[in-house]
Amino acid sequence: MQYLSEWDQWKRYSSKSWERFIEKAREMTTHLELWREDIRSIEGKFGTGIQSYFSFLRFLVLLNLVIFLIIFMLVLLPVLLTRYKITNSSFVLIPSTGADIQCTVYPISSSGLIYFYSYIIDLLSGTGFLEDTCLFYGHYTIDGVKFQNFIYDLPLAYVLSTVAYLALSLLWIVKRSVEGFKSNLIRSEEHFQSYCNKIFAGWDFCITNRSMADLKHSSLRYELRADLEEERIRQKIAERTSEETIRIYSLRLFLNCIVLAVLAACFYAIYRATIFSQEHMKREIDKMVFGENLLILYLPSIVITLANFITPIIFAKIIHYEDYSPGFEIRLTILRCVFMRLATICVLVFTLDSKITSCDNYPCELCGYNQKLYPCWETQVGQEMYKLMIFDLIIILAVTLFVDFPRKILVTYCSSWKLFQCLGQQEFSIPDNVLGIVYGQTICWIGAFYSPLLPAVATLKFIVIFYVKEISLLYTCRPSPRQFRASNSNFFYLLVLLIGLCLAIIPLTISIARIPSSKACGPFTNFNTTWEVVPKMVSTFPSSLQSLVHGITSEAFAVPFFLILCLVMFYFIALAGAHKRVVVQLREQLSLESRDKRYLIQKLTEAQRDMRNWLD
Repeated sequence: MQYLSEWDQWKRYSSKSWERFIEKAREMTTHLELWREDIRSIEGKFGTGIQSYFSFLRFLVLLNLVIFLIIFMLVLLPVLLTRYKITNSSFVLIPSTGADIQCTVYPISSSGLIYFYSYIIDLLSGTGFLEDTCLFYGHYTIDGVKFQNFIYDLPLAYVLSTVAYLALSLLWIVKRSVEGFKSNLIRSEEHFQSYCNKIFAGWDFCITNRSMADLKHSSLRYELRADLEEERIRQKIAERTSEETIRIYSLRLFLNCIVLAVLAACFYAIYRATIFSQEHMKREIDKMVFGENLLILYLPSIVITLANFITPIIFAKIIHYEDYSPGFEIRLTILRCVFMRLATICVLVFTLDSKITSCDNYPCELCGYNQKLYPCWETQVGQEMYKLMIFDLIIILAVTLFVDFPRKILVTYCSSWKLFQCLGQQEFSIPDNVLGIVYGQTICWIGAFYSPLLPAVATLKFIVIFYVKEISLLYTCRPSPRQFRASNSNFFYLLVLLIGLCLAIIPLTISIARIPSSKACGPFTNFNTTWEVVPKMVSTFPSSLQSLVHGITSEAFAVPFFLILCLVMFYFIALAGAHKRVVVQLREQLSLESRDKRYLIQKLTEAQRDMRNWLD
């Protein structure tokens, strides 16, 4: 034993004690996990594939809760502390800058309160009594909060909260996806090994239910058939003549043109529905009946929902004629559905932006935007995101209550009818459900700037969805026998979520940096754009710090920094390729060693046989 001083002994003892403390703390925190018992029960009954969907849903609940806390602490809390006189503080009103009086007019609609159903309309659309609450952007028309020793800059806090929740979402998603990316990066392409993994290591020992065991058997059979089908198509491609290659690529080009035409038709329908809804929602409510009013308000949401329902069916029919392998068919169909679902939101936002910045009968130079139709355009965009969120929840509840439950009853108690036998129970498709919640999360990311409490609404929505989907899975649906192969890993879910985040950042950045801010509401009435509050803050820094910030944000720094990042990225890509080649070489070495052992066993068997014959 090497002699250790008392200081080294104390350090080693402290290190071991700290490790034991961390281990015990982790054991305690596992018991505090949200829905721990429910998710473990789902994993035991239905396997890790469906369990990963509910774990992903729990992650989105926690993510939205943290986003809400960021916005609450930076924006809402100082306002509430001052309004209810909890602290010795006061509001700093926005000073007048000589803006035209026409630009500062903001008539908040209240005529809907006359009728008994107006509260329902306001609750579903965010208008009326909800429009001037802390739910929407227009409520925060103050310049800051004055405490005893400092003035809290609310416009700056508003922008920083948006940057903070977007950066947090990006870092959290990337952190969780690293583990799945590492395993996917070095995954072998050898098909023989894929067969061995499925046969000898493909069973899910978490399954305890007999029907789920049968389902797992059929799933493994499906995956083996899919592998064999991919091998057959690979061989077919290798034997394909030049004429057949030209024919199949021409057919794929034609079918992809049809896909683009379907997407363009859906985007145009959303564009026309949004314009029609925006132009007609300003009518007096007393001139409309209840159903007409709701139809006008929810027309873009209805068109988007119909497009998201119809296009996957069309894509699934088209993909069968493109002669791809089964695995690539699934990936390409999901990729098209992801683009369709997430692009519809961007089309809606860009359509609203185009209406905001265009004036039909009078020039926009006075206010910089269409003040007559959109006196507080940020609030109205927030209302559209709020309506999308609420309508998506209504559709999920309606499908579960009025489609899945009656279908289960008819299949159970009318099983003698051939129609219901062919219909069967509704399948619990993991990719479709994942795309649905990613769609809702993308709405939350875009709308949180215009509606600061939208993450709280999204948190409650995902909690409701968790229990609704759990009940639907246990009592009305059956797991799909054709499980998506990436369902055992969250890497696919996080990749789709990352695509949604990138698509959400694009329209949000354009709105913050380029579209003039409203002059009638919000904390940025004295700024041409929302982002101008950041240069104003930088101008208050000391001259040396200003020079540093300007140097970092200049092209002279950005170009070399980008080149260095590219070099670092290429280095890690080359390092990953080298590691992958080492893994391949080690697998080849293991294969050679197994052949050597087989050769030695064969020689030993022959020697034993010769010895036995000699003794006889």
